[in-house]
Amino acid sequence: MNEHPCRDSSKQMSWRPTYRSSKFRNVYGKVANREHCFDGIPITKNVHDNHFCAVNSKFVAVVTESAGGGSFIVIPLTQSGRLESHYPKVCGHQGNVLDIKWNPFFENIIASCSEDTSVRVWEIPEGGLRRNMTEAVLELYGHSRRVGLIEWHPTSSGILFSAGYDYKILIWNLEIGEPVKMIDCHTDVILSMTFNTDGSLLATSCKDKKLRVIEPRSGSVLQQASCKNHRVNRVVFLGNMKRLLTTGVSRWNTRQIALWDQEDLSMPIVEEDIDGLSGLLFPFYDADTHMLYLAGKGDGNIRYFEITTEKPYLQYLMEFRSPAPQKGLGVMPKHGLDVGACEVFRFYKLVTLKGLIEPISMIVPRRSDTYQEDIYPMTAGTEPALSASEWLSGINRDPVLMSLKDGYHRPNQLVFKAPVKEKKSVVVNGIDLLENVPPRTENELLRMFFRQQDELRRLKEELTTKDVRIRQLELELNNLKNVSPNNV
Repeated sequence: MNEHPCRDSSKQMSWRPTYRSSKFRNVYGKVANREHCFDGIPITKNVHDNHFCAVNSKFVAVVTESAGGGSFIVIPLTQSGRLESHYPKVCGHQGNVLDIKWNPFFENIIASCSEDTSVRVWEIPEGGLRRNMTEAVLELYGHSRRVGLIEWHPTSSGILFSAGYDYKILIWNLEIGEPVKMIDCHTDVILSMTFNTDGSLLATSCKDKKLRVIEPRSGSVLQQASCKNHRVNRVVFLGNMKRLLTTGVSRWNTRQIALWDQEDLSMPIVEEDIDGLSGLLFPFYDADTHMLYLAGKGDGNIRYFEITTEKPYLQYLMEFRSPAPQKGLGVMPKHGLDVGACEVFRFYKLVTLKGLIEPISMIVPRRSDTYQEDIYPMTAGTEPALSASEWLSGINRDPVLMSLKDGYHRPNQLVFKAPVKEKKSVVVNGIDLLENVPPRTENELLRMFFRQQDELRRLKEELTTKDVRIRQLELELNNLKNVSPNNV
C-alpha cells in the first residue's frame, strides 16, 4: 500500500488490532444450489465493459445475444432453473443493448440504453413477460452516438442520467419525457458514473484519464484529478464518508485501488496494488456495513475489504474463490436480502460459457437466530425522497430509510405514469439534440437508417389508419344521403 507521506512501522502495526475487532472478518461467500440458479441463458458476448445484469427483489434482467437488434430477458426470481429456448424477450432496440438498470422506486420499471442512440423505459408486467415486448413506455432520443451508461437518481423518483459516446451526459426528467440538462465537460468516453447518498453530487471516470466531481444540476466541475500514475477505470462514492474509491491500473500495469477525499482530488489518500491481472476491476460498496467488494471481469474471485475513516483506511478481509469466470455481476438491493440467514450482500454472477446466472450470498456467521441489529442498520428503502421537479429546483434530501427487522413486505403504492409525447425538437443548453448529426461511422449510418425506417413505418401505419377512417366516414355520409335524400 502506498501512502502519502511514506508509511512508517507504527502505521503498519495499526492493521492488527482494528482487523481483529471487525465483525465482518469471517464473512464468507455461499453459492446457491443449482436449482436456485438460472440456466440456459444466451448471455451477450458483447465486450463492452459493463455488468449486463440488473436485479431487484422481484426480477433478474440479463442482456442476451440476439441477431438483428438488441434484447434482454427479465426473469422473476421465483422462476429459477432452466429457461426454455423461446423465453420472451424485451426486444425493441435496433442496436446492441449496452446497459440496463431497475428503477429503485418502481420495481416493474427498467431502463435500457443501446448502440441505436436511444434510452428506453419499459414496464414489466407482474409475474414477468408472456410474450416478446417491443413497445417501450418511453423512447428517449437526445444522444448523437451510442449510449453506454445509464443511472437512476438515488432519491428522486423521475430522474435518469445517460452517458453517450458523444462524451455528453443527459439528465432526463421522466415526468415530461424530455432531457432537461446536458453535462458537457468530458473530452472522451465516460467510463462510469456514481452518486453520493442524496444525489447532490455526481462523480465520473473518463477515458481522458480524469476523475471529476460534478454538481449535476449546474454541470459545473467542483473537483478534478488528472490520474497519470493511477489510470482510473471505475469510481464509487463511499456513502457519507466524503470519500471516493477508484479502481484502475498503475504505471506498471498492475490493478490498483485508490481512496480519495471528494473535496481534494490533488492526490489519493491511499493507493493499493491488487494483482497483475488484466481484467477490469468492478467495485461494489455497501454503505451499511462499510464493506467494499472487488470483482474482476474474467476472474472467478471476489475480494472484500472493510473501509474505515482512520488509518489504514482499507482492511483486507477475505476472498471468495470460484473457478468459473464472471462476465458481469448484478447486485440485490438491501430489502431483498435474507436477514434470517445474516446475508449482507448478494451477487448474481453471469457465467457466459455455461449460460448460467449464479447467486452468491455474502454471509456473516452468527450463532443466534435473532435479528442482528448491528449488521442491519436503517437502510435506503423504496420510497422516493422527492419528485423530479423538486430535485431540479435545487432541493436535496437524504433517502427515506426503512428497517429490515420485520422483513420487507410493504407494497409500493406509487404508480409510474409516462408522459404523452409528441415528436418535436429537443433543445438543451440552446442546442437541438435531434437535429441532423452527420454519421461518423458505417454503424452510425446504419443506426440512422433503422431509426428512419422505424419512423416511416409508424407514419405509414398512421396514414393507413386515417385512410380507413376517411372511408368509414364517406360510407356513413352516403348511407345518410340514401336514407333521407330530401333532408340532406
